[in-house]
Amino acid sequence: MNASGVNKVTEFILLSFPCSREVQVLLFVLFFVSYILTLMGNGAIVCAVKLDHRLHTPMYTLLANFSFLEICYVNTTVPNMLRNFLSETKTISFTACFLQFYFFFSMGTTETFLLPLLAFDRYLAICRPLHYPTIMSSHLCMNLVVLCWVTAFLCYPVPIYLITQLPFCGPNTIDHFSLYDLYSSLWSYLYSFFFFFFCLFAISLGRSLSIWRFPG
Repeated sequence: MNASGVNKVTEFILLSFPCSREVQVLLFVLFFVSYILTLMGNGAIVCAVKLDHRLHTPMYTLLANFSFLEICYVNTTVPNMLRNFLSETKTISFTACFLQFYFFFSMGTTETFLLPLLAFDRYLAICRPLHYPTIMSSHLCMNLVVLCWVTAFLCYPVPIYLITQLPFCGPNTIDHFSLYDLYSSLWSYLYSFFFFFFCLFAISLGRSLSIWRFPG
């Protein structure tokens, strides 16, 4: 096919929930209340850890990061979903789609990195309680947290740029309330790339662990 004759996709149409206008408004109210409660609950955790010096420990630092991550997570997809409940067009631009895709998967990868870090923190606290304050210091915890965030957000710019160079000629109608179906398709292209970085992270963490010599 002649590439010049292909109409490139500039936006995606999200069909959302196939229901009447009244039900759409009801769903908007329900999801909006859940959205606000999620922001308030996780925001309260972040503020409590930030303001109370007794909570400035590695465990609560990690929990505060999870709460902040959850706030970012819901702000990636939910506002657009709420807008589509009340909108007649229910569209999202090509650029906004891939920006949403980038932040959605970057934060998902951040969570994937933070979970083993939290497990490692709890392992030290339970199995090596006497060495725990020395090994898992606040400085080390913050460095590992920053490493998780930075590594996760650096995983995707190059593959997403390469994906955006591919021709999207349709169909641009997605039978979903978000771009989850499209993301699932694109994820197959990024799986190998993500797995490579995850292995590098695991090897680096393993080398760090091998440095620490625990007495019996």
